[in-house]
Amino acid sequence: MPYPMCGAPATRPLLECFPPIIRYKPHPSLLCGQHHSLPAATLQLSAASVHPPSTPQRSSGAASLSGYIFSCCGVHLVVGSVEEVEAMGNPGDSAAYVPKNILITGAAGFIASHVANRLIRNYPDYKIVVLDKLDYCSNLKNLFPSKASKNFKFVKGDIASADLVNYLLITEGIDTIMHFAAQTHVDNSFGNSFEFTKNNIYGTHVLLEACKVTGQIKRFIHVSTDEVYGETEAEAIVGNHEASQLLPTNPYSATKAGAEMLVMAYGRSYGLPCITTRGNNVYGPNQFPEKLIPKFILLAMQGKPLPIHGDGSNVRSYLYCEDVAEAFECVLHKGVVGHVYNIGTKKERRVLDVAKDICELFNLDYKKSIKMVDNRPFNDQRYFLDDQKLVSLGWQERTSWVDGLQKTKDWYMSNPDWWGDVSGALVPHPRALTMPGVEKLAEMQRGEQVVEVAPEEAPKATNGHTEGIVNGIVSKVMSPLKNVTRDPSYKFLIYGRTGWLGGLLGKLCEKQGIAYEYGSGRLENRSSLEADVAAVKPTHVFNAAGVTGRPNVDWCESHKVETIRANVVGTLTLADVCKQNGLVLMNYATGCIFEYDEKHPLGSGVGFKEEDTPNFAGSYYSKTKAMVEDLLKEFDNVCTLRVRMPISSDLQNPRNFISKIVRYQKIVNIPNSMTILDELLPISIEMAKRNLTGIWNFTNPGVVSHNEIMEMYKEYIDPELSWVNFTIEEQAKVIVAARSNNEMDASKLAKEFPEMLGIKESLKKFVFEPNRKTPAK
Repeated sequence: MPYPMCGAPATRPLLECFPPIIRYKPHPSLLCGQHHSLPAATLQLSAASVHPPSTPQRSSGAASLSGYIFSCCGVHLVVGSVEEVEAMGNPGDSAAYVPKNILITGAAGFIASHVANRLIRNYPDYKIVVLDKLDYCSNLKNLFPSKASKNFKFVKGDIASADLVNYLLITEGIDTIMHFAAQTHVDNSFGNSFEFTKNNIYGTHVLLEACKVTGQIKRFIHVSTDEVYGETEAEAIVGNHEASQLLPTNPYSATKAGAEMLVMAYGRSYGLPCITTRGNNVYGPNQFPEKLIPKFILLAMQGKPLPIHGDGSNVRSYLYCEDVAEAFECVLHKGVVGHVYNIGTKKERRVLDVAKDICELFNLDYKKSIKMVDNRPFNDQRYFLDDQKLVSLGWQERTSWVDGLQKTKDWYMSNPDWWGDVSGALVPHPRALTMPGVEKLAEMQRGEQVVEVAPEEAPKATNGHTEGIVNGIVSKVMSPLKNVTRDPSYKFLIYGRTGWLGGLLGKLCEKQGIAYEYGSGRLENRSSLEADVAAVKPTHVFNAAGVTGRPNVDWCESHKVETIRANVVGTLTLADVCKQNGLVLMNYATGCIFEYDEKHPLGSGVGFKEEDTPNFAGSYYSKTKAMVEDLLKEFDNVCTLRVRMPISSDLQNPRNFISKIVRYQKIVNIPNSMTILDELLPISIEMAKRNLTGIWNFTNPGVVSHNEIMEMYKEYIDPELSWVNFTIEEQAKVIVAARSNNEMDASKLAKEFPEMLGIKESLKKFVFEPNRKTPAK
């Protein structure tokens, strides 16, 4: 393959073709910054080591390399006249770049969200616009630390939309792009490589073309991966430097290498000021658990085995997310246009050792907790980077492995349900297609078909899949299971995709053959809700979204505005949009707005009825729920379902009331009304079909105490289970907000659905019998 510009064959030393003076500038740590002349003919450099100047150089006759920088093993070689070389200075010594308006793509993803939050926090004068289509591994909650900042704006959209990208660059006055958006999970690329090509190559091309057309971009930072180098030899003691040959070994890394070539071409052809980064594995809070460390931590939290692919000897280098965010901050301000920077660490770890360290964090015996499984396809043995070039800019790794792992564990312990139901990602060999807007991991695990619809074909139906585009918002409907007859009479729009109830509702719709879509709009954003309704054209709307607290309702006490915004403003906005469109809204509310009193004493069997006025204000969460329930009475299209202490047959789900009390060191022992989701969620769908409205106590008849549930758990699941009780007064000393305890009168619901079981019978039938681990008596 000919070299760039000169067309010299690859076997010929590159610099033999050019007559200018060559001077090299070693890294200061090597030769103290002295300048030396060097005969050009003694050098051979690969094409990958060429870094173009900020402005393309043209000459008549012989091709010119004037101003070009060659990098190899920490040595920078500058081509040009003596005056040009002296004027350029050292690549790491250039004046710091100061952006004004930054577009960060993929910013609701893991790494990009940490970068965005850091820049928004540290540089209030920078305007940060973040663009994300909210794919399965993106989460708006990752950007919560920044959402109240005046210099922050979120846009939901796809980088593959040329009109949207051009519009943003112009209207927001973007002068800097940090391009993180990409499909990144290697395993998925083997089953859906075209999706990776579309996102990673085509999406990047759209961005680059928009930069060329607008002509206003002063920095384009392209985020690539260490995997473009391919597998590192086991004996290598020096990592891949930025001039190393690119030898991608899987579809994912091939698309990233292809995107790099496009970036380099736009830099050469159009003078686009580009910088590329190639990073190691990153870990830390907010990461979707398809990656090794969060996956192992969540499995360890659940007491499940940690699957090791192959023999666990594969070696990886891990950097803590905040260190990586700092690296991007450094590259943004100090990086030299036309250069590539490795973001890595020389500290390597075997996958097996990572698993052992996580077992140690949880006080688990790794010999019992680690399970060897079949190896992943094309599981490269080692990736290893030379990070010296980035270090020369002033960056350094700050977080030790021990500290970083502990911080990550602590975060997942506090936020176990951050990603909702991720059971499909935690299996040894997950199968998933990357599709935005749907709960796909569990679906693929169960074997449903997924059909993609090209944007230019929308909106038309294909194999039970429909897609609509309204105001730039794209939504999709999952087709039902093959053996389920589809009911064309109903189509549900569900809010709360990442939540527990919302995820279960989607699964129930699939089983019943009901078409459904998850809403993509935020509840407090009226225009986005109207766009959802216009695109989906539902027969009914279900609201399972809202703020319950992270990890519990105590969070709401210190985040009152956020709680009001979601639980009150958002719910009322959705109810009003539904009313204007003639739609019934099924709203999952709470029964935690009552407490035992003189008219409803503990143990009396007298429960609170639908018309009773809430009397519990011990938590701010309950206050907001009581407030919005009262206001919703004015909407005759709303069905309010008061859920209490929800329980399901999934005893691994951290939101499950049983899962909670089994983990607690101490529990109170008070009879309460509760909701068995396996029985009552299907009833809520039937209620929608009957167009029932008004307030309903959505609990099984009767009450059950904490101790009675623990006794059942001991009988059916774990005979060794033990627990300690404490009083409400003792409990109050360790919680911020008081907890509601009450009995609710479920006679209205029982009259409509007489087949509904009492709470204890329902617990046994739907929860404990399916999970029985002890011999039946």
